[in-house]
Parts: sequence; structure tokens; C-alpha cells
Amino acid sequence: MKLALREVILAFRRAPLMAILGVVTIGFSLFAFGLFGLVALNIRSALREVEDRVEIRAFLVEGARDTQVEALMRRLQADPAVATVGYVSPDSALTRARAELAEFRDVLDGAFLPGSVELRLREGRRDPETVAALSRRLQTYAVVEDVRYGREWVEKLYRIRNIAALVGTVLGSVFALVAVIIIGSTIRMAILARTREIEIMRLVGATNMFVRLPYLIDGALKGLLGGILAAILSYGTTVVLGRSLMQTQFFDARQLLLGILAGGLLGLIGSWGSVGRHLRQVWRD
Repeated sequence: MKLALREVILAFRRAPLMAILGVVTIGFSLFAFGLFGLVALNIRSALREVEDRVEIRAFLVEGARDTQVEALMRRLQADPAVATVGYVSPDSALTRARAELAEFRDVLDGAFLPGSVELRLREGRRDPETVAALSRRLQTYAVVEDVRYGREWVEKLYRIRNIAALVGTVLGSVFALVAVIIIGSTIRMAILARTREIEIMRLVGATNMFVRLPYLIDGALKGLLGGILAAILSYGTTVVLGRSLMQTQFFDARQLLLGILAGGLLGLIGSWGSVGRHLRQVWRD
């Protein structure tokens, strides 16, 4: 390991410009991957905010007694899919309607606004099947007259989330593959510059792992440095967008660390493929 690290340091000293160019190339390839990650993160955040508004509203029968409403709310609060339960009295419904429909406030009358129970669901329990099942269960209670939850809106929201997840997985895999190819090509340039050394090492009986190790370390280090560079560029892009266009969310510390480590992993994978291909060619020749 010490010998491999020494080889990496010597290679950097011999050709610092080429090493820096490799890091910058890897950094920009990972920057493109990071930009996609930022887009996916902000789309997911926006969808989560919309999902938080998913609610079921159960309108109560006229003359519903307080004991009936309290019993209904206790049962709903015990449901594992329900996050919060709130009661809206007819007077509160009238106040809300007048605030939301100011142009009709003079004609609104509390007599035709029934009381209701509003439910918000837990994260992960807002899919159309769960919402529909809970809605049907609400309709079995004698104190409930009608249930509304915007079925078409919930189904479209869930469909958009699934499509976004699928597209994110496919495009993320493509960007990762491109990054591996670019990293592998960068490492292959360094390998080609030292072909003579590899052939000599082969003649003196060096094992494949002994030859591979310096390049694997080189690829992992360049991937980590490229990941740091990509993180800096991504943060700068987020700041510029936040000041000129719109406020965007940036990665948290854990996501940022995982992204940099992913750069190192991609560098390792790209190096492994490039060195393996070159060694097979040398051994064959």
C-alpha cells in the first residue's frame, strides 16, 4: 500500500498539469450528475409539499351531537394512516368560506354549511388506494353524511411522483455511467503514458493487483477531488439561482458527503475497468 501511494505521489509530481486536468474533467462530469441530483431533490421536495396538502374531509350530518363527533375523532386518531384530525364547526366553516370567497361573503349563510372532520395522512400513506379505503371506511359511520378528498387530484399526484421516480432512476443511472466512462478514459490516459513501466513490471513478475493498485488509488482520489469540485460548483449554482431566479434547496450534509464518496467510488470503478482492459491487452500481446 505504501509503495502504491508513493507511485501515485510520484505520478502527480511528474505530470501535475495532467493530474489537475484529470481532476477538473472528472469534476465537471460529476457536476453534471450533481445538477441532475439538485433538480431531482427540488422536484421531490415540491411534490412532498403538495402531498402534505392531501386531506380527507368528512361532512357531518345535520344535528350531529358532540359525543358522536368526539367518538369519531378518537377512532380516526387511532388509525395508523392518519397524522392529524381536526373538527371544523359550521361557524368556522362560514368564517373560512367568507375569507376564501370574499366576493361572495355577503350572500354566504352558515345555515347551509355543515360541520366537518378534516384528516391529514402520514407520509407514505397518501397513495390513492389508502386514501380511497379510508374514505370508504368513513362513509360507514352514521354521523358522516358525505366524504370528499379529490380523487382525481390524488391519483394524478401519485402518478406524477411515480413517473418522477422512474425518470430520476433512469437518468441518474445514465449520468453515473457517463461519469464512469469519463473517469475511466482519464485514468486510461495515465496508463498509456506508463505502458513501458507496466511491461517492465510484467517481465519481473509483478502481479495484477500490484500493477492495478496505484491506478485504483489514483482513480479513487481523483474521484473524491472531482466530487469536492462538483459540490463547490453545485453550491455556487444554487446560490446564483437563489439570487437571480428562485429559491432552491441544496443537499444536506449527509447527502453532500455521500455524493463526494460516490465520486470516489465511481473513480474506483472507472479505474478498475480501464486498468483491467489495458492489462488484458498487455498480457495477450
